[in-house]
Amino acid sequence: QMDVHGRIREVLAETIREELAPEHQQLSTEDLIKALRQRGIIDDVMKELKFVTDVNEMERTSAPKPSTHFVDREPPVLKKTNIDPTRRYLYLQVLGGKAFLEHLQEPEPLPGQTCSTFTLCLHFRNQRFRSKPVPCACEPDFQDGFLLEIHKDSLGDGSKMVDATTMLSICDPVHMVLIRTDTFGETTLVASYFLEWRSVLAAENGISNVAVELLGVGTESKVSVGVLNIRLEMYPQLNKTLSSEITNTQFTLERQKTAEKERLFLVYAKQWWREYLQIRPTHNTRLVKIFAQDENGVNRPVCSYVRPLRAGRLLDTPRQAARFVSVLGYERAALIGGGSGKQEQWCTLLAFLCRNKGDCEDHANLLCSLLLGFGLEAFVCVGTKAKGVPHTWVMTCGSDGTITFWESLTGNRYIHKPINPDDPPIVEQPKPLYPYRTIGCIFNHQKFFGNCQPSDAVEVCVFDLHDESKWKPMSGEAIKSVCPPGATSAVPFPPLCASTIDAAVTSNEIEVQLRILVSEHRKDLGLSTVWDDQLS
Repeated sequence: QMDVHGRIREVLAETIREELAPEHQQLSTEDLIKALRQRGIIDDVMKELKFVTDVNEMERTSAPKPSTHFVDREPPVLKKTNIDPTRRYLYLQVLGGKAFLEHLQEPEPLPGQTCSTFTLCLHFRNQRFRSKPVPCACEPDFQDGFLLEIHKDSLGDGSKMVDATTMLSICDPVHMVLIRTDTFGETTLVASYFLEWRSVLAAENGISNVAVELLGVGTESKVSVGVLNIRLEMYPQLNKTLSSEITNTQFTLERQKTAEKERLFLVYAKQWWREYLQIRPTHNTRLVKIFAQDENGVNRPVCSYVRPLRAGRLLDTPRQAARFVSVLGYERAALIGGGSGKQEQWCTLLAFLCRNKGDCEDHANLLCSLLLGFGLEAFVCVGTKAKGVPHTWVMTCGSDGTITFWESLTGNRYIHKPINPDDPPIVEQPKPLYPYRTIGCIFNHQKFFGNCQPSDAVEVCVFDLHDESKWKPMSGEAIKSVCPPGATSAVPFPPLCASTIDAAVTSNEIEVQLRILVSEHRKDLGLSTVWDDQLS
């Protein structure tokens, strides 16, 4: 490659020295072009340039310049899709990433070689999307477009074209989760980000280019992981865009309102805790969890991690839901350094589902949400197992007062019959089969109770939640202020998606593989094998 800029600079300096010195006259652009042409520079430059005559490329040159990360390469034309012209859509394009420094030394994958990949998962107003996996690199080559419907599943609004002012009041963010899958298929949560998309409402041409800095998760929640180039566009284009002052004022008001609600809830929670300790000073050793940190290190009230989740026809019964949650992988949040300490990290539902594994709290929150969706009175229980290991599980209260414990990691269910310590020794006491030892508090999306019985042992615990001498409740109004029941909540709840695997096809493939293995094993033993397809 010739150094075009350097050569032009030399020629111009020379021309100015020669031409300007004698009479100090003004040099016109033509004089400079002539000087360049005389020295053959322009011809060389024209040879170096490659002109693209593709019609699409020519049309698209008028679009705003992409970020500097894309050197002389236009984003590829993505697959077209049909859209309903009476609806409003947000088109979100991910145009590559940069500065993923952890993968700086990663070699280029050879063709056909399996390598670690990044996958981007999105959730917006009950719609879920997943990008194509791209090889992990310092500058991962994401080239994906997602068409997000602004009014999804909201009654009465579906047929109406929403204007910019209405959209400004839709404060649901686009939740983006970046997952890394290694060569063995193990998934890791890399980043979780809430994108404020409404900046596009004030953008000229209705197009906004944003560079999103992703931060790590857990203990690395303050460390930058990388940057994604994102382009937002409204379809159909807005007739009237808002001014940036209006959008910024709206964002500021929302932030202030949320901060004030959170401050008031914190004041209330502190007062509640003081009252709880006044009942018995020993209560400070009980596992009463009012706040929990999410994957981004943000403290949220535990009630905001649970919400009634209807699985539609994907799960038919509560028992099926328990089985579904139990087959999701179990993995404790990684702790940097030694020690038996437990890293505190409750994941948002999207991060848990996309990674396909999580801690016992993630399993319990999901199972409780599904059971609430089936209309059961369900609670997440926070307590300990044997040897004082902290644990969470789920409890349901039957209409006849039956208390059932659900172990979210195994799908097992246990009926709870409390032991009465005041009974005479001759009375036979029930033997508990569950592994739980103590219980500190229970909660769901609307209620929170602290256990204030003389002993926090589960086996003697009576679950009469209306008796305030046994369970200290939190104000339902206080919980509702930070965990609103409407569509917008502190933690967006994505819907469950049907499996992409065809069960019938997969089971046939497994059967064929098993036949081959059985035949080979019998062959090694000197036995012949004949299969009868008529027998099931």
